[in-house]
Amino acid sequence: MPTTKFTNLDFDQIKTQIKDYLRANSNFTDFDFEGSNFSVLIDTLAYNTYISAFNSNLVVNESFLDSATLRENVVSLARNIGYVPRSKSAARASISFNVTANSTSTEFKLQPGLVCVGRSNDSDIVFSISEEIVASTTVNSGIATASFGSVSSPIDVLEGTFLTSQFIVDGSLEQRFILDNANIDTSSIVAYVGSPGVLGKQYKMIDNIVGITSISDTYLIQEVQDERYELLFGDGIFGRKPENGAVITVQYVVTSGSEGNGPEFFNFAGSLLGDSGQVITPSFTPTVNTISPASNGGDIESVDSIKYFAPRLYSSQYRAVTARDYESIVQQVYPNTESVSVVGGEEVDPPQFGTVLITIKPKNGDFVSDFDKTQILRKLKSYSLTGINQKIIDLQVLYVEIESFIYYDSTKIATVNDLKTKIVSALTTYSKSGDVNKFGGRFKYSKVSTLIDRIDNGITSNITKVIIRRDLKALLNQFAQYELCFGNKFNINPAGFNIKSTGFTISGFNDVAYITDVPNKDVSGNLDGSNMGTLSVVIKNNRGEQRVVVKDAGVVDYMKGEVILNTINITSTVSNNNIIEVQAFPESNDVVGLKDLYLSFDVSKSTINTIKDVIASGEDVSGVVFQRDYYTSSYSNGDLERK
Repeated sequence: MPTTKFTNLDFDQIKTQIKDYLRANSNFTDFDFEGSNFSVLIDTLAYNTYISAFNSNLVVNESFLDSATLRENVVSLARNIGYVPRSKSAARASISFNVTANSTSTEFKLQPGLVCVGRSNDSDIVFSISEEIVASTTVNSGIATASFGSVSSPIDVLEGTFLTSQFIVDGSLEQRFILDNANIDTSSIVAYVGSPGVLGKQYKMIDNIVGITSISDTYLIQEVQDERYELLFGDGIFGRKPENGAVITVQYVVTSGSEGNGPEFFNFAGSLLGDSGQVITPSFTPTVNTISPASNGGDIESVDSIKYFAPRLYSSQYRAVTARDYESIVQQVYPNTESVSVVGGEEVDPPQFGTVLITIKPKNGDFVSDFDKTQILRKLKSYSLTGINQKIIDLQVLYVEIESFIYYDSTKIATVNDLKTKIVSALTTYSKSGDVNKFGGRFKYSKVSTLIDRIDNGITSNITKVIIRRDLKALLNQFAQYELCFGNKFNINPAGFNIKSTGFTISGFNDVAYITDVPNKDVSGNLDGSNMGTLSVVIKNNRGEQRVVVKDAGVVDYMKGEVILNTINITSTVSNNNIIEVQAFPESNDVVGLKDLYLSFDVSKSTINTIKDVIASGEDVSGVVFQRDYYTSSYSNGDLERK
């Protein structure tokens, strides 16, 4: 009797094993297993065995968190370790507006629900509020005016529609409180337990039962089938149990998540009431002022994210102690997190003992708003140890750019524009890969160079320079000192111009100024080996004439990759948003982001040059006019300004 392998999932292998088994049986010695009738029977047995083995394997795989693929199973397994996947999060915008109407009412009441409509990608997006907002009016000759929100105290509106669900408690063990709608932002859920016609007491949402007593007015949530959510109230031991006949009222917002991001302009669409409940009709449609555009909208947590973060949050036991604990918990309290870096204060220079420094890269944008920072820190307090301070610092981005000279065979490409489009598309795809766009990321030069060569058969070679950049946020019209850490060794050209910047103006001068450097040298004019240099501020007038106006403007540490600009009064910047772009040439073409530096491959600021390869195309067999010498230089070209 042959040995049978029961782990095979291949149909043909199973069929062969059945034949071998039958041939070893004396009762089937003279049978033709390839005959039509017997072959059909064997095929049927093999097919049935194959399906059974496949289903068994699938069931086993779906029983473990790391191998499960179906969302329902992944969510269920994560639930066993107390993990609740992040829901969609509604985009938020801050607005203000004034209302003028023919009225003598002492106050105007903005009603809950729809307030304004934004526009994005040719679609109308609605923004709402959950509670009534009251504003006092100023009445003059029968004309009442009221202001809703201001720059310092705006109205926060959420993308989506507020809905209400009600449940009557019947006391049965089978009763479940499942919200009918998908696409709920769980952070917007507000639950009340009362009686018919009475809203009752508001219950608090919690994420664990630590410290919960029998009289705690709390509830938990969990994701169930079809991305819907269930509310879990107390049982009289952990949390107060709702009485029979009680009415549970749940208010929440249904949102489109990340699709709600973007609108910067809004049209008023709200409803107003007067002090006695009368409808207020504005004399003209209020103009909505945007304090901050819609942002921070996010999609429901993916299966891969659940599988990654669930065990890590479980290992933290809802306590923020290690850096990994903080990384997992920040993802929970701030769903808009794309990447997070956590550094202990003892690791920085100078040390900040007893402090945890947190840097967050949001999914949209580069900075976390002051409002969100406050909310994140407030939520982290319940997880952190007593005596440990948390500080959220602004994102520090290390940009990598390339200047690539790509040679092509003109006989093998359709058009130069098509080729360039392919190149930009491929580089953009790489910029979104796991190598970059994260804290501690790595830009791998060989990958990019090889990628370019393989984009099209018409590309014969490429010569690619690497540039690294930090953006300096200038404090206009005030004296300030600036420090930029690149975290990568700079190349040193003795002639200088290793550091370049975009233009800006300083107090006392109208011409545009730039930052440049001169490496330190000995008396013989050679590099002194200190790996240090001096920064200068150079102005350039409209005739192209250059003049040093600040000789000792700062220092550059080529070894550490640091640029320190001494106290200076910057009055304006050529780039938008008070930004001065400062670039350097790395010693190595492989660029590494430090733990607290977010590495980003900036394709939009990269330069793609396409050059006809006259040798490959047969136009110049001798190579007399083949261009190559200038483009081989990977470092400073002697230009003052960053282009």
